[in-house]
Amino acid sequence: MMSEREKKFIEELLRRYPLLESCEVAIVQAYEIIRDSYSEGGKLLIAGNGGSAADAEHIVGELMKGFVLKRKVDADFSSALLDSQPELGSVLSANLQMALPAIALDGHLALSTAYMNDCDPQLCFAQQVNGYGKPEDVFLGISTSGNSKNVLYAATVARAKNLKVIGLTGKRDSRLSEFADVCICVPETETYKIQELHLPVYHCLCLMLEEYFFGERG
Repeated sequence: MMSEREKKFIEELLRRYPLLESCEVAIVQAYEIIRDSYSEGGKLLIAGNGGSAADAEHIVGELMKGFVLKRKVDADFSSALLDSQPELGSVLSANLQMALPAIALDGHLALSTAYMNDCDPQLCFAQQVNGYGKPEDVFLGISTSGNSKNVLYAATVARAKNLKVIGLTGKRDSRLSEFADVCICVPETETYKIQELHLPVYHCLCLMLEEYFFGERG
C-alpha cells in the first residue's frame, strides 16, 4: 500500500503528463517492487544504451544522494563517524547523505572493454548482472524499442538469478515486456518522444522512493 504522500507524486505526474495515464498501474507496480527490494537490503541494477544509458546514470544520481530531501545521516551513524575520527568524522557527519544503492551498468570502462575484447560485447551487461546480482535486487532495463539484445541478455541473467525485472520501453510490443515482471510501456513510438516520457516516469519513481525511506515515514 502507498501512503497519501507517495500517491501525490503519481497524481502530479498524471496531471502534468496525461499521456501516461495508461502506465499508472505499471508505474505503481514498479515502485512497489523497488521499494520492497530496498526494504530487504537489495539494490537496483540499471542498463540501457545511448540516451537510455544517460537515463540509467541519471537515476543513480537521484537515488544515491538527496533528490528533493536533505537525507542527513542518522544519529547512530553520525556518532560512529565522530568516534572513528573526530576531525574527519565531523565533516563527514555534516555532509554525507543517506543513499538508496543503485548501479548503472554502462559506466565501468575497464571491465566493459576487457569483457568486450575477451568475450562477447553483447553480454557486457549480463556479465555485470551475473557479478553484482543477488535475489533481493532488481534489474531495470531501459530500451526504447524493448528489443536491445544486450539488455535482453542481462534480463535473462537477472531472471535466472531470481532478481525482479522491470522494463522501461515504448508503446510497441517487445521482448523485454515478455521478460519483465512489470514493463512500463510509455505511449510513444519515436525514440526521442519515448525518452521524453521516460524521464518524468523515473523521476516519479525516485520521488516516491525518497519519500518512503527518508520522508515522514522514514
